[in-house]
Amino acid sequence: INFTNITNNGNSDLSGQLSVNMFDPGGDQVSFTFLNNVGIASSITDVYFDDGTLLGIARIADSGAGVAFSQGAAPPELPGANSISPAFETTAGFLADSDSPPPQNGVSSATESLTITFNLINGKTFADTVAALDTGDLRIGMHVQAIGTTGGSDSYVNTQSVPDGGMTISLLGMAMAGMGLVARRIRK
Repeated sequence: INFTNITNNGNSDLSGQLSVNMFDPGGDQVSFTFLNNVGIASSITDVYFDDGTLLGIARIADSGAGVAFSQGAAPPELPGANSISPAFETTAGFLADSDSPPPQNGVSSATESLTITFNLINGKTFADTVAALDTGDLRIGMHVQAIGTTGGSDSYVNTQSVPDGGMTISLLGMAMAGMGLVARRIRK
């Protein structure tokens, strides 16, 4: 799962180094592992989930030394959540942040990770969760701090899955424009 910057606070764009791997641990659960393949110094300090097939956090696990997260977050809403449409609305209880001091306990190297496992809503499956991510019914946000030499922060939200990079929409638009030209020539 890839991410896009939604706040653009003048920091380097970390979209290329932030990702989440989703996997099926079985037992009506789904797990999300947050990774920061650091090229530009930074630390994932807060993670947020917006709706979808999730029922509640079952467990939070980290990669060990240097990473420590707890359920809940300050701030309780993804910074910049209203800068996108529709606005990112954190689902009650579907958030976690790094323990104090945040940047030091966040995911700040390629060898560190954070895994959050959720119980699924009764009757929902891993495949339903993948579909919810693809449609935008489930969104994941993260707040990243201590970016680069300035130490700034930005927020990121997962990009929806568009397997062809948006080519279908582009081609559809060109086809519609072409049909308009043909119709105009036929009327003449």
